[in-house]
Amino acid sequence: MPTLPKSLSRALHAAMLVASAFFLILHAVHLTADFPNHSPWMDWSKYTDEGWYGDAAIRHFQLGHWYVTGDFNPAAALPVWPLLEALLFHFTGVSLIAARALTVAVFAGILVSAWFLLRRSRTPQNPLPLSSSAAVLMLAASPFCFVFTRLAILEPLVVLLTLLALLTAGLAHPPGFPPATTNCDQILTTMRRNLAPILLLGALLPAMILTKTTALFLVPAIAWMLFSAAGYRLRIFFTIGLPAAALALTLWLAYFLILIRPHFLLDYRYLFSANAYTGITRENMFSVLVDTVKDGMWMGSVLYPLALLATLAACIYFRQLRARPLIPALILWAAGYNAFLAYHNNLQPRYYLVVAVPLTLLVPLVFESLFLVSPTPRRALAFAYPAAAILLLAITLPDARQTLSFVRHPEYTLVRAAAQVHNYIAHDLQRDPTHNPLVLSISGSDLSLMTGIHSICDDFGTLELEDRVKQYHPGWYAAWNELDDDKMDAMTPLFHIERVAAFPAMDDPDRNLLILYRLDDSIETPRSKRHRKPIPRRLRTRVGQQPSTTQLVH
Repeated sequence: MPTLPKSLSRALHAAMLVASAFFLILHAVHLTADFPNHSPWMDWSKYTDEGWYGDAAIRHFQLGHWYVTGDFNPAAALPVWPLLEALLFHFTGVSLIAARALTVAVFAGILVSAWFLLRRSRTPQNPLPLSSSAAVLMLAASPFCFVFTRLAILEPLVVLLTLLALLTAGLAHPPGFPPATTNCDQILTTMRRNLAPILLLGALLPAMILTKTTALFLVPAIAWMLFSAAGYRLRIFFTIGLPAAALALTLWLAYFLILIRPHFLLDYRYLFSANAYTGITRENMFSVLVDTVKDGMWMGSVLYPLALLATLAACIYFRQLRARPLIPALILWAAGYNAFLAYHNNLQPRYYLVVAVPLTLLVPLVFESLFLVSPTPRRALAFAYPAAAILLLAITLPDARQTLSFVRHPEYTLVRAAAQVHNYIAHDLQRDPTHNPLVLSISGSDLSLMTGIHSICDDFGTLELEDRVKQYHPGWYAAWNELDDDKMDAMTPLFHIERVAAFPAMDDPDRNLLILYRLDDSIETPRSKRHRKPIPRRLRTRVGQQPSTTQLVH
């Protein structure tokens, strides 16, 4: 096959990596801006998830402890991301900018890890594979990746840890003796040679699960990578894989038995019950599977069909591509998480980020590999590079244009609304210091992250809402667009509910007006329950220490 001159190949690598670095820098611009309004992706996470899954870190610094009894405490089951945020907040203080900067740093790690992973696919026939730099550019320029890797959510970290696990699995070295002669000494030799991969995999696997439990669906991809590194020999694979799996299980069990079971088992179980982990039935199975595949178009109208074509080509030419074990690993990654999406049947766009990364890597890797093994005459293969360049431009140019548009037109409606809620409550607290500043809201944790307002959730929690409001007696309720009947039923026995302000925010027709209600003791509340109780120290707001609207926006 014709190959590019080394100098030209290096120049193309450099150009693509410089462009990738440029788009990576754009991820860090306007960090407090809204998730782009009127985008193709209507995802609920932009109202809730940044606060929910970092709540333990937020509360640790704002309240002095991370756990609020009866409220939504996802850190019991998913502690890795809030731990990372807590480390960062120790130096920066709690802020939306710091949380989003952390996820941008995670995305930078994704790009670097992806580049190293694809660089391993080089062969003597192709020592400078362009697929590595092309894949990094496609990820960096992707508007789909742009919008979700700027949110402080769990999916980017899951992707990074999976890439690191694939890199680690590929480091395994099979021994130099035939498997038929394996004995105890040879098994110990194999384990000693692979001590680093065993220890790293043993740490990465529980880190993935404790970041987001759905990472279990990605383990087959890592197992395949390890199997290929073991020379496709089961004995060697188990010699390396079983100790790594045992270490991973030991670490997870230690966390569960020492911390969760004696202290937070109710919160741990609640996370799974609240998410209703299956929505697929015999009646809707076909439609769910169709929707799961169809919604992959969120990744890109050109990229996604090419990714499906690359997957089909990889399956057809599996034997010819066996020298590239990363290809089946990426397919197993995407297929495994798609299986979760269908099983869960809650097809939110953010979930597809975990699928978009392996499919993006797959496209240049498969087509480049097919060119290398193709028996097509040299004259026909000479068109391979121009065709690849055209495909790359067809993907990246529209993506780059949309990403640049998002950067050039930032909006700040959500942080402005959050600041106005904070300012209203702070002003009221000066007028009436006895009124509890605690806010009840499904977006309360996001408000806490943005402004420092103390909050509890009105939707999730181990206590029923009516019991939760009785226990914490919030003074305010922030709702989107309307007061739902179930929330009204829980609050009216205790409170007189007065709408006091409304703040436009975001673009969802069901959630584009943040309404603030003041909660006062109801006249129907028995006298014994109407007297004002002192605000618990851990739920008090310190007026004057929160950021202003100008600080939040800029």
